[in-house]
Amino acid sequence: MDAPGASPNRPLGESCPRAQDAAYPRGVLLTEIDHVAIAVNDLEAAIGYYHDTFGAEVEHREVVESDGVEEALLKVAESYIQLLTPTRPDSPVAKYLERKGEGLHHIGYRVADCGEALDAVKASGGRVIDEAPRPGSRGTTVAFVHPKAAFGTLIELVQE
Repeated sequence: MDAPGASPNRPLGESCPRAQDAAYPRGVLLTEIDHVAIAVNDLEAAIGYYHDTFGAEVEHREVVESDGVEEALLKVAESYIQLLTPTRPDSPVAKYLERKGEGLHHIGYRVADCGEALDAVKASGGRVIDEAPRPGSRGTTVAFVHPKAAFGTLIELVQE
């Protein structure tokens, strides 16, 4: 039986051929996990849960009008848990909560250059939500990659 994570085409531990491909000169574009975003109905209750259960404190809180959300960021090592709640019924997070309920919404990856990372997604034939980088919370620059392009996971590219 193969080891968990082994591919029938590639033994466990052998690197992906594309990572070594000279035709991919950019190198690794994802530098860190910036945040894990969790959609919630009650932001205060979610903040209380993380504080009372894990001792987590809010490091940053912001309303992002363009996305129709209020967020609370709780620092975990060099990353964040991003708790999101909608501020209007037509926001993407409100629609997500209606369809799927509370839970994991997306993952944010830090990148050195959001435009370069977004171009790489488009060049590989990936579907994007944002055609160009835009302002995000904390003064960041962000762009979203459609979950249909990323194995069912909504990805946010985050440049600090």
